[in-house]
Amino acid sequence: MIGIAQEDGQVSQAETSKHQEIAGYLRIPKSDFDSIMAMFVKSADNAYKILEVEKSATDDEVKKAYRKMAKKYHPDRVVTENEAIKKGAEEKFKEVQKAYETIQNERGIP
Repeated sequence: MIGIAQEDGQVSQAETSKHQEIAGYLRIPKSDFDSIMAMFVKSADNAYKILEVEKSATDDEVKKAYRKMAKKYHPDRVVTENEAIKKGAEEKFKEVQKAYETIQNERGIP
């Protein structure tokens, strides 16, 4: 839904509010919602939002968050017959990897 809302180049506050409402009905935690939203709405701090850490997090905290998110969305760990859920997890996994690479490059983390 967020990707569709982004098609016109922006996501309005009304659209974001509706997405948050739906996420609430689906019992999606706020941190997960913010992370997913960061995949679609571009801003400077999205890499941190995707990994669900603050920009002030230490390098070790960033690494730990990356490992946690990678495990959560790794295609081999998402066991379901639903192709849409599998595809969503694969996309999220790719975004988690990109976010970590962005932070690694920014901070010089090996």
